[in-house]
Amino acid sequence: MTDQVSSVPVFSQTITDFWQEQFLNGDVFYSDESFTVAINPTLDEVSRVMMLETSDGRVMAVLTPALADKIGLFQQQSLSESTFRQKLNEAGITLHGADYLFYFSKADKNVLLHENLEGNLRRLTEQDEAVFSEFTSSASEQDLDDAYVELDHWAVFGSFEQNCLASAASMYPWEVDLQIADLGVLTLTSFRGKGHARQVVRSICKYAYGQGYEPQYRCQLDNHASTALAKAAGFTLFGKWEVISPDSTD
Repeated sequence: MTDQVSSVPVFSQTITDFWQEQFLNGDVFYSDESFTVAINPTLDEVSRVMMLETSDGRVMAVLTPALADKIGLFQQQSLSESTFRQKLNEAGITLHGADYLFYFSKADKNVLLHENLEGNLRRLTEQDEAVFSEFTSSASEQDLDDAYVELDHWAVFGSFEQNCLASAASMYPWEVDLQIADLGVLTLTSFRGKGHARQVVRSICKYAYGQGYEPQYRCQLDNHASTALAKAAGFTLFGKWEVISPDSTD
C-alpha cells in the first residue's frame, strides 16, 4: 500500500493496516502488479463487494463467495480491473459512486502537531446548542446532507467571525475499536473563501491526534470544492473507494 520511494507519501500504520485488512483478509483469488481480487466470506451485507484504487494506481477488489459465483469468477490466467467491472455489470451488480479517501501523511501530521493555529477557533459543546442551531438554519439542506456535521458527534470545532459561527467541523469514530475518525465540515456561504474551513479542519484534526485518532476526510469525486479543501488543509489523497450500491439488483 505504500512505497519506499521518498517521493511517495507514507501514511500511518493504522491506515495502511486497516485497508489491507479490508481487502486482503480473505483468500487472494487473483493478483498481479496492478490488480488484486480477494474472496472473503465474512463481508457484511453493505460491503459484500468493494474496490479500492490507491494513489499509486494499484486496484484491489474484495467480494463474498456468493457474489464471486454470481459473476462467474473462475480461476483463470489473467484478470483485469476492466474485466472485473464488466462481470459485475453483466450480473446486474452496481457500485455506489466512489469516494476519495484523504489522510495526513506522516510528514504533514508532524507539521500539524507543531503548528500554532490562528483564528477564533474553539471546541463546541452542548452549551453551544443555540449557536449551532442558528448556524445550521442558515445552511441549505443540500449542504447539511453533504457535510454531516452534528453537535452530538465525538468532537466538534467551530471557527467564528464577529461572534458568528462561520464554519464547523465534526468527527466520529468510523468503526468500533478503530482509531480512525471520519470528519465533515460545513461553512456558511457568506463566510467562504476566508480560510475558515481550512483552519477549523486543521484544528479538529490536531485534537483528534491528541486523542489517539487518525483523521479521515472523504468526499465524492465530483465535489471539487471539498477536494480542494482537503488538499488546502494538508491532507494527501490515499485512494478511491467504492462499495456496492444500495440500489444494486443483485
